[in-house]
Amino acid sequence: MSRVRVHNFSISLDGFATGEPQTLDAPFGHAGQRLHEWMFATRFWRSGAGEDGGGEGVDNAFAERHGPGIGAEIMGRRKFWPYSGPWTGVGTDEEWRGWWGPNPPFHTPVFVLTHHPRPSIELEGGTVFHFIDATPKEALAQAREAAGGLDVRIGGGPTIVRDFLAADLIDLLHVVQVPIVLGRGVRLWDGLEGLDERYAIEATPSPSGVTHLTFTRREPRA
Repeated sequence: MSRVRVHNFSISLDGFATGEPQTLDAPFGHAGQRLHEWMFATRFWRSGAGEDGGGEGVDNAFAERHGPGIGAEIMGRRKFWPYSGPWTGVGTDEEWRGWWGPNPPFHTPVFVLTHHPRPSIELEGGTVFHFIDATPKEALAQAREAAGGLDVRIGGGPTIVRDFLAADLIDLLHVVQVPIVLGRGVRLWDGLEGLDERYAIEATPSPSGVTHLTFTRREPRA
């Protein structure tokens, strides 16, 4: 069976994966880009942005595991758009089509979990956004079918990752602990007591100051 994976998921020392408030101008709230500066310095990120290399070493080795073998992604509504409630501008020139421009980096089907389903959006490079109202288990079944035997990536945000962990659906979790304290926002770990009993955890420090935490399921899912 294909695996369910999380990669390059950054959190603060106090466990927040995003700050507040989230807006179009500040998608990570008061956290800004501080949770992701480690990744912006990697060769993986810069080559994807069409720039020359940099950021060799531990961080780059982890960052570049993000894409290979992935056939579909599941993300939350607020990773696609920072607001809740009914969509606006659907089917018009004002329709929000994601943060990533006409050719998003996914190049796979992407399933956006929302309480307000809407028609799918097909963009360049093979990315199709599907908007579904489903439980984690139901969403994973749809994503697995679309992935064609490849792995499914859970892309975030923190509420979605937490829900999939609580439902015991994630096989590999890569969390990057960034040495900042946010104090407020949306936390990853709430309600997940005993997670260490289900996963073998490996910590890999980086010269950049972040620590890469890899959670690998101890036993295959039934």
